[in-house]
Amino acid sequence: MIYRLLAINIDGSVIRSNGRLQKGTKEAIDFVREKGVYVTLYTSRNFQSAQKVAKALKLDSLLVTHSGAFVSASLDTPLVQRKLSEEKTFNLVQVLEHFDCNIRISHERFSLGNRRQLSSNLIARAVLSNADPVFYPIQFVESLGDTLRDQPVAAPKIDVFFSNKQEKARAVQTVREAFEDVSIIECAGDRMEILPPGISKLRGLQLLGEHLGIATKEMVAIGDSMDDLAVIEHVGLGVAMGNAPVELKRAADWITRSNNENGVTYMIKEHFRKQFPLEFLKDHIKIKRW
Repeated sequence: MIYRLLAINIDGSVIRSNGRLQKGTKEAIDFVREKGVYVTLYTSRNFQSAQKVAKALKLDSLLVTHSGAFVSASLDTPLVQRKLSEEKTFNLVQVLEHFDCNIRISHERFSLGNRRQLSSNLIARAVLSNADPVFYPIQFVESLGDTLRDQPVAAPKIDVFFSNKQEKARAVQTVREAFEDVSIIECAGDRMEILPPGISKLRGLQLLGEHLGIATKEMVAIGDSMDDLAVIEHVGLGVAMGNAPVELKRAADWITRSNNENGVTYMIKEHFRKQFPLEFLKDHIKIKRW
């Protein structure tokens, strides 16, 4: 199989546990791009945060961000932009505020969240996320519902951080029963994401592939968490990081080293060194489209 697109998740994959890029990642990406492979990042992060990582890697590609709700190479000209309506965002927040959780509206230009007092560790994860660059405005209010009533927002994504897994399970069930036309992503631990209907990381990559003329089976994707599962299962070559959960590793075609052991760099050089540059293949071999 000839692979034409490489999609890399950010947190837990290309980023090490200390928040730094893996050693040699830029050089590995340059290596695969020289072979004519399109390289992108796919992530639950907001666009501005993902773009910051892309710039560090010298990537000017279209990025799949907000878990697929915003696909773009720039803030102002998105290829894909899907949002929950202002009314839907408000109604969801009103329901979620009955649970013990922190709610964050992840807009492409800013984040808006409530000040609900939970454990110190939860507050740290909700407020001091690595996904928040200093130029991405973050505002916290006492009542998110009251704020949205006065200043409506159409959200690409809503992140919810719960005090415990039981509270999360109750909220997931309630939202599923009350709202049929939203996508719910149950993330690891005490977090969930709420997205516009039909939106996911996989769908974002599929829409990017349609734009580029690249089939899903011609893609390689590297991921590390359960919200990457659908991507790993459906692309041509699904790669799980060494630090990924067992379920993701079972679904993967390839398991590389962990993010602290330069697993992305290792996988790229090990696999793509065997693939000839696409221009060479076009000139010498009739490439069969899958």
